[in-house]
Amino acid sequence: MTDTPSSSLPLAGVRVLDLSRVLAGPWCTQTLADLGADVIKVERPLRDGVGGDDTRGWGPPFLHDREGRDTAEAAYYLGTNRNKRSITVDIARPEGQALIRRLAARSDVFVENFKVGDMARYGLDSASLLALNPRLVYCSITGFGQTGPYRDRAGYDYAVQGMGGLMSVTGPSRQEIADDAPGGGPQKVGVAVADLFTGMYASTAILAALRHRDLSGCGQAIDMALLDTQVAMLANLGANYLVTGVAPQRAGNAHQNIVPYQVFEVADGHMILAVGNDGQFAKFCEVAGRAELSLDARFARNADRVRHRAVLVPLLAELMRTRTKADWLAALEAAKVPCGPINDLAEVFADPQVRARGMTVDLPHPLADHVRLVASPMKFSATPVQYRRPPPLLGEHTDEVLREAGLAGEEIAALRAAGVL
Repeated sequence: MTDTPSSSLPLAGVRVLDLSRVLAGPWCTQTLADLGADVIKVERPLRDGVGGDDTRGWGPPFLHDREGRDTAEAAYYLGTNRNKRSITVDIARPEGQALIRRLAARSDVFVENFKVGDMARYGLDSASLLALNPRLVYCSITGFGQTGPYRDRAGYDYAVQGMGGLMSVTGPSRQEIADDAPGGGPQKVGVAVADLFTGMYASTAILAALRHRDLSGCGQAIDMALLDTQVAMLANLGANYLVTGVAPQRAGNAHQNIVPYQVFEVADGHMILAVGNDGQFAKFCEVAGRAELSLDARFARNADRVRHRAVLVPLLAELMRTRTKADWLAALEAAKVPCGPINDLAEVFADPQVRARGMTVDLPHPLADHVRLVASPMKFSATPVQYRRPPPLLGEHTDEVLREAGLAGEEIAALRAAGVL
C-alpha cells in the first residue's frame, strides 16, 4: 500500500471534491479513487456525537479494534470509501462555503448528492462553481434529477426499485406463489442496485466529461438520477415492453427470454442451469440422457422452448432431481453447458476462482491491525489499481488538505475554534 498514487495510474493528478454520502456518490468516487484520483471526502463536523457520512453508523457489524471491541466505523462505510481523504467542513456556515469554493477552484471534479436546490442556497451549485472554475466537471446525483415533477422529492434506492419497475419483475412468479402468501409478491434485490448502478453510470459520465474537458478546455454539469438509472437498467425487459406493449411479469428464478435458464432443485439442494443457445440445450439433453428432447419441434429452438416453457420445465425439473449437485456440475461443466452452484458469501470468498482473482484486499487501519475489503474488479495490464489508503477516519485529513489549499496553521485553528471544521 502507498499513500501516493503512481503517475502511471489512469486518473493520477485528477482531484475530486466529494460532497456525497451513503452509497451512489461514494461508490462513484471510490471507483475514481481506485483509478488514481485524489478524492477529498467532505463530511459534516462531529456535533453532539453526530456527524460525518451517515453510513459510518450503519451497523452492526462494525470494525473491531485490536482488543476486539466495536469501533465507530461500520462495515457499510468501510466498503465504499477506501483511497479517499476525509475533511470536515460545515457547509451551512458562510466560512465553510468559502472553503468549499476555494477547494473547488483547484479541483477537477465536484460530486454532490444533496436535494435539488440545497447547493444553490449555499452558493455551491453548478452554475456558481463553473463560473469560478470553468474546467470543473460537476456531477449531481439525486433520486429524480434536476428537472421534472418529482425533482424536489427525496429519493431512496428501495423506493426507486419499486417506482422504476424492477420490483415488478423480481420475486416468485404468481404460478409459484400467490402475492398474499408469505414470501410472495414483488421483491427488492438483495443489494441497493439502483444506487450502485447510478454510481457506476456517474463515474462513466465523469470520465467522459473529463475527456471532453481535456479536448475543449470546458467543464460541464452532469445530472444523474436514481430513477433514470433504474429505468435504463431494465435492459432487455424494458425493450420487451417497448416492442410489445405488454408489461413483463415476475418470473421467479427463471429468465423472461431464455429457457431453460433458472434455478432447479437437485437431489441434495439447488443449482443454476443457464442454457444460452440451442447447441447448449442439445448438449444438456445428451448429458441428461434425454437426447430426444432437443429434437422435439416444441423444444428444438429457444423461441419454441419459451413458448412451451410450461411443458418443458416440469420435464427438466424431474430430470434434475435425479442427481446430486456435484454430479450435475461435473457432467455439465465437462460438456461446456453453463451452470453453477448457489453460494453463500462464506463460499464465495473461499471459492478458488475468487481467491485467484484477488477479490479481497487487506489494508492497514489506524484503529485495527487491518481492515479486509472487497477488492476492485478492474484488472489493467499496465496501470493496476492501487490500494493507497484505508477508508479514512472522520476529518482525518482536514489539516493536511487545507494546508495544501494554502491555509496557514493559525487560520485552520481559528476555523476549528469557530466550529466550521
